[in-house]
Order: sequence, then C-alpha cells, then structure tokens
Amino acid sequence: MTIKKWGFGLVLVLLTTILAYLPGLKGNFLFDDFSNLGQMELYGDMSQWENAKKFVMNGIAGPTGRPIALLTYVPQAEAWLNRDAYPFKVVNLIIHLICGVLLYWATRLVLLSYGEVQTRKIQYVALTVAAMWMLHPFMLSTTLYVIQRMAQLPLLFTLLAIIGYLIGRRNIEIHKIRAYVLMSISVGLGTIFATLSKENGALLPLLILVIEFCNPNKMQKPVWQWRAIFLWLPSVAIIAALLTEINFSEHPWPNRDFNQVERLLTECRVVVNYLIQLYIPQIEGYGLFQDGYLISRDITTPITTLYSLITLSILLLAAFLLKNKIPLVSMSILFFFAAHLMESTVVGLELYFEHRNYVAAIFIFLPLALGLYALTDHIKLSVVILITVIIMMFLSFLTHQRAMLWSDDIRLMMYWAQNSPNSPRAQSAKATVFAKDGHVKLAQDILENAIKQIPNDGMLIYQLLQLKLENQTVKKKDFMDTLETIQYHKANTQALLGLRDLIDASIKHPSLVQAHQNELLQIIDETLKNKTYGVNPDFKKLAYFLKGQIYNTLSHPKAAYENYLISLESSQDVEHGIYMSIQLGNQGYLKEALDLLQLTEQIYQKQPKELLKKPQDFYSTRLKQTKADMQKDLLFESESKN
Repeated sequence: MTIKKWGFGLVLVLLTTILAYLPGLKGNFLFDDFSNLGQMELYGDMSQWENAKKFVMNGIAGPTGRPIALLTYVPQAEAWLNRDAYPFKVVNLIIHLICGVLLYWATRLVLLSYGEVQTRKIQYVALTVAAMWMLHPFMLSTTLYVIQRMAQLPLLFTLLAIIGYLIGRRNIEIHKIRAYVLMSISVGLGTIFATLSKENGALLPLLILVIEFCNPNKMQKPVWQWRAIFLWLPSVAIIAALLTEINFSEHPWPNRDFNQVERLLTECRVVVNYLIQLYIPQIEGYGLFQDGYLISRDITTPITTLYSLITLSILLLAAFLLKNKIPLVSMSILFFFAAHLMESTVVGLELYFEHRNYVAAIFIFLPLALGLYALTDHIKLSVVILITVIIMMFLSFLTHQRAMLWSDDIRLMMYWAQNSPNSPRAQSAKATVFAKDGHVKLAQDILENAIKQIPNDGMLIYQLLQLKLENQTVKKKDFMDTLETIQYHKANTQALLGLRDLIDASIKHPSLVQAHQNELLQIIDETLKNKTYGVNPDFKKLAYFLKGQIYNTLSHPKAAYENYLISLESSQDVEHGIYMSIQLGNQGYLKEALDLLQLTEQIYQKQPKELLKKPQDFYSTRLKQTKADMQKDLLFESESKN
C-alpha cells in the first residue's frame, strides 16, 4: 500500500470516530462540570477580558488552577449560560481527533527512531495504534465528559512535545543547533502548557525519558548534559515531590475511607482492571460513581490484590527483560506505568477513573499492532488488514453503543447506580431521579436501603431527611435518628453539600423550621463537634452561615447576626458578607444588616485583590449601592413609625 492509501485509511478512521461519537454529543453536563464551569457565572460577562481573566486564573480543580484548560472554555461561555453542552462536547471531540492524528505521527516517529525501516510496517503499526486508541470505548468518558478536557489537553501538548523531540533527535547529526533548539522548546513549553492544563502534564519529561531509555538507536542520542537538564532533572523533581507525599499514618486523609497503604494496594487492582478493560473492551464501565470501589485492606483482602500485585510485577520485570529484544513492547509497558505515577500511587485522590488512561494508554496497543503485523510472515497483508478492520468495527460498535447511553444523562446515571450498589453518590443520584419523577416513596426506600448498607454516610442521611422535609412528612424521630449518626460520620465534600441542601430545603418551609428549630440547630452543632467535618477549611464558614439562615427564618435578628458574623470572620470574603447582609435586610432587620455590611466593607479593604472573584469596581459599587438602599429603607421605616 502507498503512503497515500495509508493517509486515506487515517481519514476513514477519523470519520468512523466522528460517527461513533455522534449520538453522545447530545448529552448534558455532569457532576464536576457544574462546580468548575459554574465559576464563570461568578465573574460576569466572559466577553470582558478582566472577567475572563478572573475565571482563568482562579481555577478550583487543582493546585495549578489549570488556567490553560479553563481558557479554552471562555469562548463557549454563552453556551454554558444556556446550559447547552453540545458546543463543549464538539470541541472535546475535535481535540480527541487531533490527538489521534498526532498519535499516528508520534508512533511513526517512534518506530523510525527505534530503527524500523520498513515503510509498510511503520504505516500499518502507526495507523493501527492510533485507530485502536481513537475508537476504543474506554476513551469516550474522557471525551464526552466536558470538564475532562483538562485530561485531554495534557495529552495534546505531550504528543506535540514527543513529536518535536523525535524530529529534533533525527536531525542531531545534520542540523545540531537547530535540533537541540527544537527539542528544548518542545520539552520545555510542552511541559509548561501540559502542566497548566492538568498537573499530570508535569510527567512529560519522564514519559520522553521512557521513550529514550528503551530506544536501541544510540547514534542520535542527545548529549548527557541536555538529557540531564531537560529530562532527568524535571523527572527527579516530580519523583521527589511524590516521595514527600508518603505518609503511612493511620488516617493521612480524613475525608477518605482508606489510608496510603490501602490506596497503594487497591491501585494494584485498579491498574490491572484498566488493562483488562483496554484489552477486553466493553460498552460501559464503572462510570463516574467510584466512591463505592472495594478497598484492599491488606495484600490478601481481597485475594485479587495479591494476584494483581503479581501481575504488575511480572509486567514490570518483563519490560526490563525485553528492553533489548523487543524495545517497543518494553516502551509501551513502561510508558503506561510512568503515566500512572502521579494519579495511581501515593497522592490521596479517589481510587478509580477512566480518564487517567487517556495519556497512559496511547502506546498500550503497540504490542498488539506489532503482533498483528507479524502475521504477515504467515498470511497475506490483505488478510491481516481485514482482521484489523474487523477489530476496528467491533471497537466502533462498542463506542457507538456507549455514546448512545451517554446521550441521555438520566438513563446513564441510572445505569451507573444499578451497577454501583456500594456507591453513596450513585444511590443518591438514583433517589434524586425518582423523587423528581414523583416517585417519592420509591426514592425514600432507595435511600433507606442504601443507609442500611452504608450507615455512616452523611450525604445519604441528610438527603433522606431533606426528602421528608420537602414532602412535609418529617417527624421528630427522623431528626433524632439523624442526630444519632453524626458523631460517626466520616465527613466528605458530599456530606457538607448534603447538610447545606438540607438547611436550604428547611428554610423554604418556615413552619417546619419553627416546629423543629432545636433539632436543626442541634444537627449543625453536632457536625461542629465532629473533627472530620472541620478538616474542610470552609466548613466553619458554612456551619455558622447555616445557623444564621435558621435564626433569620425564625425572626431572631440578633442570633442571625452573631452567626453570620462568625461565618464572615471565618471566610474573610466580601461577596459572602454582602450576601449575608442582604439576607438580613430582606427580612427587615436593617440595623443588623448595615452593621454586618460595615464589617464586610472593612474586610474588603484588607482582602487581597487577587483573591477577589470579580473586579474591584464591582464590589465597591455593590457595597455603596447596598448601603444606600438599606439606609433609605431604614429612613423610610423610621418616618413611617413617626
């Protein structure tokens, strides 16, 4: 086959990928989309650079803030306001296709760099690797989950860096200075842009180091000084940073149900599970509800932990033993392990997510592609291509079926919930769907059964109480049952959100607040005693704000003011202060509202300007206008009394 025909094959793969993904573009936003993209609404009109800059530079998704990734969402701000996920998903699909083309190019360059000279083999293997990766259903969740563009962009920059590095490497003997400049820019800028998209982009130098380590061609190898500065030094820095995360104490992460040893053991099973799903694909995996993933408490509990550890050890050993005989296979294995180094080892992240394979799996099908091509020694190339096409058709079918499921977020969540009985979030979502459809009793049964299975989960317990409140079937016993559980809660973010939603639902029914004020306040007081709630730096701000909301609803302005004040002092945030002042003012407690607004203004003067969510002029104007409106209302009220 000519290069032109292989190019046609790549175009055909791209079109097939588009067709496979097409149904899923109709899906809606999910979970973290709202918490991350919702920040756009806080900063105002995104067409104004100052507002957009605030959004881009104040990301909440990770230590870097991920400004490069956030910047790509700004042009679609209007679609977010209209709650239209389609444009976001289209962009994600385009990025996926671009990554597929870059992977094809990068694989060709890897094969050439490793000394492969057969053009037909290079083209076949590169196209097969790229096609399997592009069409694999395991990559769909990363592409169609809008916020996981943050996982796509590090791969985009990583592939560009690999391509630049390998092109430069090929030209070291011909254009030495130009080659080193290209390699330096590729690795340097690639690492910066990848890391500012998502933190695992910092692994880029290590990934290139893996490609270089397995490369049998030493003739065009960069000098050790360059490798030390651009590859070894940043790789050692990342490994050193990960080593500082080691903490074998009993409870290193209060909001997690596992310690570090348990996480490492569980990740053995998780990574093996990734490999199984990559080589034995299925329509839908475990989904986004991973809080119920079975934790490995020791090396034999469950026994699959030991089997997984042995499997990974054999793979790692094989990678080193095969380095000289089959370097490409060795590279694909070590690349997979290296790419998982940050998210699947000692950092206290959740245990399992498919998107962690978006970078790690780019060369994982290289051994399969090489094995398929090896069949040409025994059968015709046309037959091998037919076998390959059948594999691609199978992958396309699975991906298309998965895209159909992802086109309906309600059906998708129900599917996940059905397959994740140990996940509190899954059961919570399931109950929410039934409650919205009017099946309140069924929703209540789901929550009660889930609580029996997961008795210490605050989110489920608060949600059950909230459901009864909203349907006005709540009894004092329901509050007492909730109170009894709080001391045993291992609070997480979902528990905090559940508590907030519970109080928000309560104050919509003032008569119920009046009847159960003591119980509601007791619930918040009990959470303040539970140390696992206090681990969250925003919890004190939330707890006293919620108490203030209750007292405000009960027409106790002094108590409301005192609790709002504690919340304000805890947050040191002007926007939060203005909001609470307005809450008091709306209830007619203008004196207390003005007092709180004055303290808010003092905090505003001290608040670092870079921490402001909106431009200074916005807050200055808002404070001035709110104060003037309240003083006017207070004067009118005084004159009315006279």
